[in-house]
Amino acid sequence: MTGLVINGVIGSGIFGVPGELTRMLGRASPFAMLLAAVVMGIIAAAMTEVASQFSEPGGPYLYVRTAFGRFLGIQVGWFWLLSLVSGAAAGTNLFVGYLASFVPSAGHGWARALAITVLIAIPTTANYFGVRSGANFTNLFTVAKILPLAFLIIFGVFRFGHQIRIVHLSEIASPGWSPWLSALLLLLFVYGGYEDSLAPLGEVENPRRTVPFALATGLLVCAAVFTLVQLVTVAAIGTVATDRPLVEVVIKLIGNGGSFLVAVAVMISSYGYIVGTILSAPRVIYALSSHGDFPDSLSRLTTRYQTPALAICIYAFLVWLLALTGTFLWVAAVSAGTMALYYGAICASLIQLRKTHPDAPALRLPFGRAIALAGIAICIALLSRLSLREALLMCITAAVASRNWWWAKQRALGKRAKRIEVPA
Repeated sequence: MTGLVINGVIGSGIFGVPGELTRMLGRASPFAMLLAAVVMGIIAAAMTEVASQFSEPGGPYLYVRTAFGRFLGIQVGWFWLLSLVSGAAAGTNLFVGYLASFVPSAGHGWARALAITVLIAIPTTANYFGVRSGANFTNLFTVAKILPLAFLIIFGVFRFGHQIRIVHLSEIASPGWSPWLSALLLLLFVYGGYEDSLAPLGEVENPRRTVPFALATGLLVCAAVFTLVQLVTVAAIGTVATDRPLVEVVIKLIGNGGSFLVAVAVMISSYGYIVGTILSAPRVIYALSSHGDFPDSLSRLTTRYQTPALAICIYAFLVWLLALTGTFLWVAAVSAGTMALYYGAICASLIQLRKTHPDAPALRLPFGRAIALAGIAICIALLSRLSLREALLMCITAAVASRNWWWAKQRALGKRAKRIEVPA
């Protein structure tokens, strides 16, 4: 379970965020990694209690739908889907950005569009032909998420350890509240993903003991890795803003040949994230369809391969579209904003489910309501840092989800009327 949490959190974000974090906060940026771990720990604690009441697939959509009804459930389902789409699109842009260091034409124009299309088409095709082929394809990339970071930390601390200086309180306070909140919003994208490991709780032995241990240990490991990566980055290249900070660090470690190794590692890790989401994310579409909130065709399985082919293709198309029209940092911010929204809804679900299901056989957190309220307040504060363009996309998503709710409600009423209709 701990391994699932670590694997879910460490993805492409840590390769693309350190430079922007340094630009925002300078030498204080490693503390942002630690603070983000505390923030995510509060949210993860609330999510653990809520998730322990469910064993069927559906994740945040199912939790909020059960607690607050169909309307908010569909809203969260759409925002969860947007988070998954934008996360995969961010990984795609990161991949293409590093690919451009080898093939400069891949960074713009029709060559960029072609590279994005091929990147997404390969795992989409693999998942169309069955979950086994998709899972095997995913496993090829798992170790690549850890090895380059371990190399960077071990050799970076050995090489640049003497350059690490104490950060004074004035350096922490000088950026002000606004950059710190913006940094924490971006770090939600880096620390997010652990919620996927909570899906199979019904199959976990002794979940009241296993799940809290796994989440706490997993988040501590990720916090240590992320903080050390940021610390080594600042020690190696200072506070100079760069689009490829880890490449700059490795060049200082082993020379220009290191840029090739890091670029390959980043592309493999980013692509592993893309492959993983295209395997798992269509389940969100499938879950909404199976509960009657999306058309039945989206939960229909192919006869030969038993895969939700239409859901897979729609998800892949949305990733392709957002990857073409956005940059890494922008789509990462969109993903983080949508996470903040449904994380807050899950925290609110803890309070509601304690009222409506007081006797449910679930984990019960000490001071659970206070933890949930703290999580809600944090999410609201982080959402305030969204840009106008990001907020507009989320408003459009909310409007589409509201129209979806109206359609689902009318369809449910129509089915109910047919069931009670008495023939003349």
